[in-house]
Amino acid sequence: MKIRTRIFPAILFTALALGILATPRANFHSHARPPASQAISTHRFQLDSSQSKFIAHALRGGLLWFKGHDHLVAAREFSGEAELTPDKITPASLQLTVKTDSMVETSDVFTELQKQIINRELREIVLEPEKYPEIVFKSTEVKGKPLGNGQYDLKIRGDLTLHGVTRQIVIPAKVTLAGNNLRAVGEFSIDRSDFKVKATSAFHGMVRVRNKVKFEFDILGRRM
Repeated sequence: MKIRTRIFPAILFTALALGILATPRANFHSHARPPASQAISTHRFQLDSSQSKFIAHALRGGLLWFKGHDHLVAAREFSGEAELTPDKITPASLQLTVKTDSMVETSDVFTELQKQIINRELREIVLEPEKYPEIVFKSTEVKGKPLGNGQYDLKIRGDLTLHGVTRQIVIPAKVTLAGNNLRAVGEFSIDRSDFKVKATSAFHGMVRVRNKVKFEFDILGRRM
């Protein structure tokens, strides 16, 4: 009788164990959420100054004036990065640094001697690159709308540092994404007095800085 008493619990325990082991496991995978769609990545671009234009454009009596001719003062050296998220636009940003001493007169209406005088006044009186070696723009906000076919209409708000003074400006730009390239085209204006840039008629009187300065740009960025 004692033997049976000992055997029965053992058989019962074995049966329960087998029953538990035989119970189908819950299919946790069937309740898992479907994988989320991949987020659209933000593209980064390095600006290519060799394939770009950044120009201070002045009509007669504008930024620079001499003998009634227009002036084209171009930035020969600049660098920076741009970010843009296709379709969504944001996150997006722009950082641009111009070497001040690379700003030179490029208009064909002037002789080489006249250009030398103009550039000398730009360096020594107007822009003063020894004191202020860089002109820097850093975006703080980018807004706009996609136009289709990789084109965007943007307004880039940010801080412009020129001649040691920082002011907030808004740069309108038409941006196009094509393959691994970004191209931004537009123009914006600033007031000279906001940045304490001196007016001058020194030397030969070839440089006269008025209040309104218009910048035009056509910038190429290559995806990083």
